[in-house]
Amino acid sequence: MAAVVGFEVLRRPAGYALLTLAVAGGYFAAGRLGLLRQLVVEGAVFTPIWPPTGVAVACLLIFGLRVLPGIALGVVLVIMSLTSLRPTVFVVLAGNTLAPACACLMLRRVGFRTDLGRLRDGLALVFLGALSAMLISATCGAGLLVLTGKLAEHSFWPVWLGWWVGDAMGVLIITPLLLMLYTVRLPLDLHRWKEALLLVVTIAVIVPLVTHSHVSLLFLIYPLLIWAALRFRFAGSMLCALFASVMATIAATRETGPFADLTHVEVMMKLQAFNGTMALTALLLSSVITEQRNTRLSVEKACQELAEVLEHLTAGDPRQGGRP
Repeated sequence: MAAVVGFEVLRRPAGYALLTLAVAGGYFAAGRLGLLRQLVVEGAVFTPIWPPTGVAVACLLIFGLRVLPGIALGVVLVIMSLTSLRPTVFVVLAGNTLAPACACLMLRRVGFRTDLGRLRDGLALVFLGALSAMLISATCGAGLLVLTGKLAEHSFWPVWLGWWVGDAMGVLIITPLLLMLYTVRLPLDLHRWKEALLLVVTIAVIVPLVTHSHVSLLFLIYPLLIWAALRFRFAGSMLCALFASVMATIAATRETGPFADLTHVEVMMKLQAFNGTMALTALLLSSVITEQRNTRLSVEKACQELAEVLEHLTAGDPRQGGRP
């Protein structure tokens, strides 16, 4: 018995260490992916979508605040891949660690559920997890650039806006996908695989076309987004939003298609407006559809249980053929 207890004590720190390293590795990998596409505004470089914030918020919601060291380690690894560690860098470390932690705490405070089965959960993730909490990281990052003289004071707000929206986009797109993957159970329901294949092919053809066309056709993506949400809920809508955001970001960083002949600030504003409205549409529409579906299933279950009770009562009623 003592040996078993000792083994359990040793295994728990080892498991926690592995979890910490896994979270740090996931954060670092997401950061390297986010750095593949960058925009330059007022001399400052930022990413239109910063996936690590979505990874951090999802990990905190699933595993709790105990993974904060893993997130901090991931932030350090990303910073070290870009520059050397200096005392001022720890301001960015604090901002990028505190922002997801505040998002998690605020979401827990309002009773957020990770299955995103209610509209209130989608609204909480948008306004608390993304828009409110990410004010911390954007303010720390852009403020540090001003304080260190790398950014002029008049350029603070454009850079701050780009930083804030990039972090928020990571939460709006990446966090729901990771929460969805966490709740997936095998075997998968594949009875709509033909429609799913048709949707994938349609998205793969239309999205690259409209995001690289010089004619403004970005609005054609929204019917596809609605189709994906109506038929496949979060799995369809969020994957569609992610693919469309990536393709639009590629076009924006290349300054082609609808982003050609624009200033850097105009490119940033047009891209962030498109990505933001698309992510909001996908997330909130899927939340509404999922909530209505869950309500319908609950009503059907209640009706079935009521029918079984009535059938049982009727079977014991002597007026229905039994002996008087």
